[in-house]
Amino acid sequence: MNLPETRAEIARLVPHQGGMCLLEAVHRCDAEAIGCTTGTHRDPANPLRRDGTLPAVCGVEYGLQAMALHGALTAGAAQPAGFVAALAGVEFTVTRLDDLPGVLDITATALSRESRGFIYAFAVAGGGRVLVAGRATVVLP
Repeated sequence: MNLPETRAEIARLVPHQGGMCLLEAVHRCDAEAIGCTTGTHRDPANPLRRDGTLPAVCGVEYGLQAMALHGALTAGAAQPAGFVAALAGVEFTVTRLDDLPGVLDITATALSRESRGFIYAFAVAGGGRVLVAGRATVVLP
């Protein structure tokens, strides 16, 4: 499996484009899981910012994009955009992400995959600790 090497290559595989493509690098990917990194949480132009801050709940979107990227890489092509059907067990250890130095590490692990959808566990970490984690169910059209 060839991993994307640039943000532009990642954008070709996920539904979001431009500034909404939040992931910048993939450092590992296998049949079950993906690991990505990004520094977009510090970008003042991040489209998810509100009143100058990036709330921790936006970490869920980072996890969802890692899930979409994993699906595309393991399928060998971009997949149709799915719809978030459920979030479960989502926990936050911070209130915002924009004030964290360094990069965020995003992981997504497939728990169940079928032709009409999938369930993943995701985690967003930074500074050696998990910041946002949970599970997401996505239904495909």
